Amino acid sequence: MSSPQEHDQLFGTLSPTPLFFRLAVPSMISMAVTSLYTIADGVFVGHFIGAGALAAVNLVMPLIMMSFALADMLAVGSAVQIAIRLGERREAEASKIFSFACGMILFISLIIGAAAFGLADGLVARLGAQGPVAAMAVEYIQVYAVFSPFIMIFFALDNYLRICGRIRYSMVLNIVISVANIALDALFIAVFGWGIGSAALASCLCLACGTILGLWPFLRGKMALHFVKGRLPLRTIGNIITNGSSEFFANISGSVCMVLFNTALMNLSGYLAVAAFSIVMYVDSIVKSVLFGMSDALQPAISYNYGAADKKRVFALERRVQAAGFLLSLATLLFMFFQGDTLIALFSQEESAELLSLSTRAMQLFALSYLVSWCAVVSSSFFTALNRPFCSLVLSVCHTLVFPVLFLAILPNIWGLDGIWLTSLFAGSCTAVLAAGLIIWVVYQLKREPAAPHVSVTKKGVSADAAAS
Repeated sequence: MSSPQEHDQLFGTLSPTPLFFRLAVPSMISMAVTSLYTIADGVFVGHFIGAGALAAVNLVMPLIMMSFALADMLAVGSAVQIAIRLGERREAEASKIFSFACGMILFISLIIGAAAFGLADGLVARLGAQGPVAAMAVEYIQVYAVFSPFIMIFFALDNYLRICGRIRYSMVLNIVISVANIALDALFIAVFGWGIGSAALASCLCLACGTILGLWPFLRGKMALHFVKGRLPLRTIGNIITNGSSEFFANISGSVCMVLFNTALMNLSGYLAVAAFSIVMYVDSIVKSVLFGMSDALQPAISYNYGAADKKRVFALERRVQAAGFLLSLATLLFMFFQGDTLIALFSQEESAELLSLSTRAMQLFALSYLVSWCAVVSSSFFTALNRPFCSLVLSVCHTLVFPVLFLAILPNIWGLDGIWLTSLFAGSCTAVLAAGLIIWVVYQLKREPAAPHVSVTKKGVSADAAAS
């Protein structure tokens, strides 16, 4: 996609339902397959190394996610601003924002990578890990630290590829990376027996290759976005940071919450409970990845139409995202509740009967949260697409930190270990109520804004308004 006309034909004129499937399905497939390399790490680590290694990965994963938070803030914040500029036909400014964001992500990744590598021992010790578990955790996080520039840029590039309409390219790229990661996991862990560091190495090598392949279309100079020199106004930089702040604080608060969950589990039931929680989180990561993939895939289209002042089309697209999020979550709930034990067996060694029992109970109770947890994901993405960072921030922080911490402090005192597994259900219910209130408020505001006419000509001469029904 290399011209404003092509952008308009896709984002501005294609009927909402076909547009939803054209954007969402490749992204959902891409994110589902991408999450497989995380799952593959868990399967190979848990099956061939043991529950201690599985607990080590879960302990340090929040730290890894925290280290990526600043890069994710710039990637998401800039992606929204880029899509709005393209909707307003300000292509040159969109490329400046793209170039600035990539440069800043690279700079931040170098600093964070160096800090994480040097401070790994102290960070792991503060998480309460000891002995072999601590040693494995340090080894895992240091590999990610070395490859952090490649990893951070890769996840940012995925946003920009979707904005430029290279949806299938992004999907194929993620599929290739995931398949290669699984192959390397099998080779490094199962065949060579290299240990936990090789699981991180397999993922990082594949993501590094993905970064090179993801950059290639932009370096060729045939995309709607390209690398340019030039400064951005401070106001634009502020908008990027502000609009990406919800993702930043969501990553930080979610990671802090994971640390608190792990600490509570260690104190209540030991490292096996942490390992059981990690299995549930591995499975949950697939679902959340698909939800994020669907929501993020529609962000450029919603932002584009918001920039073009086509509110009718904005609402039509969001209704389809909300409906799809509910149906996906309901299907996940039924599968995890009734068939979750078939997945759990992949992560545990034959002799780990206690781990299997703990994980099955955890998954059945955690699965109930899917009745409501989807609301936060799709609604926060909607607010971000509309350049409503405050709403997105409030919803994300409440969903990932405030409500979980509140119920984590209450429920284990009532139901013990079951209370920890049920925390997500109670927190998600409160978040769903908050999301509904914020959506009503934002929709009311949008309807009061004056509508600017925006007519886009297709090959058949159909206007954008005619396609928004």
